[in-house]
Amino acid sequence: MSTALVAALIGLADDHLILGHRLSEWCGHAPMLEEDLAMPNIALDLIGQARGLYTYAGELEGAGRDEDALAFGRLERAYRNLLICELPNGDFAQTMLRQFYFASFMHLFWQKVERSTDTTLAAIAAKAVKEAQYHRRHCAEWVIRLGDGTDESVLRMHEAVTLLAPYTGEFFIADPEAGGAVAAGVLPQIQTLQPAWQADVEQVFAAAKLALPQAVYAQKGGRRGLHTEAMGHLLAQLQFMQRSFPDMTW
Repeated sequence: MSTALVAALIGLADDHLILGHRLSEWCGHAPMLEEDLAMPNIALDLIGQARGLYTYAGELEGAGRDEDALAFGRLERAYRNLLICELPNGDFAQTMLRQFYFASFMHLFWQKVERSTDTTLAAIAAKAVKEAQYHRRHCAEWVIRLGDGTDESVLRMHEAVTLLAPYTGEFFIADPEAGGAVAAGVLPQIQTLQPAWQADVEQVFAAAKLALPQAVYAQKGGRRGLHTEAMGHLLAQLQFMQRSFPDMTW
């Protein structure tokens, strides 16, 4: 199970690193000062969670790869993040809706992992669940505010719902590497989280006066290293310093 668990942990860490990087792109560009501070703080939380997962994955792997090697030293096909995490930010409505979807899912996920048979993972989850709860609440408030706001904000939120609809289904596609860890009680069975996630989305959409998206084909492939064209451009920025100055010290 160890090799498969390492791959599953790296995929989970990739979700947080890549989405954290995307959120960091808002620094200095948010529509108001409060969000100029809030979004980078959420990004820092996500990257902190990624660090913990990469470090633990490296320890289990035993191949000498630390968090930096895993975060910055791989080619595009070696990253296993969900596709929704790598999508360009788009406008503020799209960013808030994506972060709400992800935070709602991760809050449910970390709640399950708190009861993991792996004590290290349970400890990571105990901290992460509090952060995910805050992220979910913050972004849900913005989804409601924009969905039930001005004509312009309503239009943009409707566009965000349509654009992101094909990417949420991948949350609940079982990671092929996680089977053994699920059977051993280390990780939760991902499909069991869908009803609670759907109920959370329905509750927030009702408050925002948004229509739920129509069922569409779920875009997938991220867990197998198959990415959108945006991923290569993202990694060109993310990995620039490490590629230019390998193993530099400050």
